[in-house]
Amino acid sequence: MIRSLWSAASGMQGQQKSMDVVANNLANVSTTGFKKSRADFQDLIYQNLKTTGSPATNSTQIPTGIQIGLGTRLAAVTKIFTPGDFTQTGNQLDIAIQGDGFFQITLPDGTVGYTRSGAFKNNSTGQVVTSDGNPLSPSITIPSNATKINVGTDGTVSVQVAGQTATTSIGSIQLANFSNPAGLSSQGSNIYLPTDASGTATASTPGQNGTGTVAQGILEMSNVNVAEEMVNMIVGQRAYEVNSKAVQASDEMLQTANNLKR
Repeated sequence: MIRSLWSAASGMQGQQKSMDVVANNLANVSTTGFKKSRADFQDLIYQNLKTTGSPATNSTQIPTGIQIGLGTRLAAVTKIFTPGDFTQTGNQLDIAIQGDGFFQITLPDGTVGYTRSGAFKNNSTGQVVTSDGNPLSPSITIPSNATKINVGTDGTVSVQVAGQTATTSIGSIQLANFSNPAGLSSQGSNIYLPTDASGTATASTPGQNGTGTVAQGILEMSNVNVAEEMVNMIVGQRAYEVNSKAVQASDEMLQTANNLKR
């Protein structure tokens, strides 16, 4: 009976963590470039009361044994890198990746972070930066007298300055790719950092070596599907409820056993 109490309790803990993942997905439904997560579970170890295949007699074996499971546990929270919906903004520094790849961002400590959010801005010196002020890598600086900015599908950035009809190339956006994007470590602020599981970044011109192309004046939104997450929430809520019922039923059975009288 005690075994069932702990098994059901592990189920409640697991569903609570699943609900945490769903809540974070829903909280970021409007976050630019956000990628949803999924909770993956594993069953725990089993207690063998009768071993499968053990001899029943000198000439026979037990075909099926008795194994009692001890509950569940959270095995992984996996990032799902399916593309999000695209929205047209018309902003010259809003850039979306059509396909695989990440923008490279220089962080304050000098390391390179990676993001799918292309909502870029200019800082006081004309450098292209994120909303947190971290510059794009390789660095691109927009001249103060630029009247128009053009970003090609291959990442080439060119500007048209006042008094001139021809455009001038000022740099190129590079995209990074990973052999296992799900292995990236989320740091918040739309930034990922590489890990041993993700592998090292491979920087390429957009459209080459498996990276997607870039589109100007467009943003990639979150890939969270609200209807799907609501269903996941209901499933998690009901699973938590039924596990709590199992705890209650086990407790009532123990109470009945304790009240037995001769």
